[in-house]
Amino acid sequence: MPRIDDYRQALKLASGQLTDKDPELLAGFSGAETGRDKDGRTTLTLSALNRRVRITWAEFTFTAEKPEQEIPIQEQILYLHYLCGAWSSKGVRATGEWISFQEIPDGRFYMDAFQRRAKNPMVTTFGEKPDLLVKVATELYGAVPFNQGDASVVVRALPLVHLALILWKGDEEFPPEGNVLFDRSIIKIFSAEDIAWLSGMVVYPMIGRAKQKN
Repeated sequence: MPRIDDYRQALKLASGQLTDKDPELLAGFSGAETGRDKDGRTTLTLSALNRRVRITWAEFTFTAEKPEQEIPIQEQILYLHYLCGAWSSKGVRATGEWISFQEIPDGRFYMDAFQRRAKNPMVTTFGEKPDLLVKVATELYGAVPFNQGDASVVVRALPLVHLALILWKGDEEFPPEGNVLFDRSIIKIFSAEDIAWLSGMVVYPMIGRAKQKN
């Protein structure tokens, strides 16, 4: 389990990679919006999982649209890694080609984390109620229908990042099954570790919403 000092170091490293970048150009690459805060400092506002996150430049402080919503340091690191990936890829666009987690470079090494954070909790919660997955993902993220499995949707987690959540109904012989697929362009933006973390960020709020409906 990473220590908080490790997270702080990761945040510092990611911030250092962005300090000398042009925020206007970065906004164009990443799908963010530029603005000014009350002190006249440049800000980047990023749409992340259907909420807006404001990043002050170049102090790299984070503010959610709703001030009472804290942005954990792990999420801050992920958003900075997203901006780094958007910059290095010059705003890579979706390819329309879907890949599994194990096809991502180093994906096999982080497969256990991906399954624990995303795939297994999704199947456990929604496997017997696949229509609920569609309903919850649409409510939370504005997800759109997908054409695989017995129930599936595409979630736009970040402006350049698309995930497909897929479920197959179980029967008398086989339990329910599911998967999370990624547009191939994601490997230009995130590492396998980041993708495992992001997948959990998508799934866990859905589980919380599903429990509220029970």
